[in-house]
Amino acid sequence: MPTISMFFGIIVRMYFGPKEHNPPHIHVYYQDDTAMFNLENGSLLSGKIPNRQIKLVGAWMEIHKDELLADWKLCQEWEKPFTINPLQ
Repeated sequence: MPTISMFFGIIVRMYFGPKEHNPPHIHVYYQDDTAMFNLENGSLLSGKIPNRQIKLVGAWMEIHKDELLADWKLCQEWEKPFTINPLQ
């Protein structure tokens, strides 16, 4: 699972392979916590990370929504996703 971005101790990854389960999502890691976020609406699908990091991930996802959805499409075709600029 490639890392597509890292910022403020947060690691964002996306599986790539055909038929990765919907809805389109990312996997987020922060210290010992993990979570999955829906790309379409930014909601937390599962897992847990601290509230501050949830807000940072949400802001980053909003800025990069089109890039994230493009990466999702690449992953569905067994192509490695592009890295996305971190939140600054």
